[in-house]
Amino acid sequence: MNNRRRIIGVVTSNKMTKTVVVEITRKYRHPLYKKVVYSSTRVKAHDEIGCQIGDEVQIVETKPMSREKRWAVESVIKREIRTADQGVGE
Repeated sequence: MNNRRRIIGVVTSNKMTKTVVVEITRKYRHPLYKKVVYSSTRVKAHDEIGCQIGDEVQIVETKPMSREKRWAVESVIKREIRTADQGVGE
């Protein structure tokens, strides 16, 4: 096993060729106000597997592949099951 960072996130976009946008959400307690705060970051990751929107994936740190891609999809943890009747305004 190597010491590269591995993070779990959710795929939010797969419209690019061999690239997906992964949203990483973390929850922490604010140091002064002690309130639970949610923060999210969106990163672009190289995708050879063929992930769909809503999949929970594990991404791993890699060498820079392009100007914005520094991550690669390592595995799909949970597949999103989508039905045909999901739409806007139904």
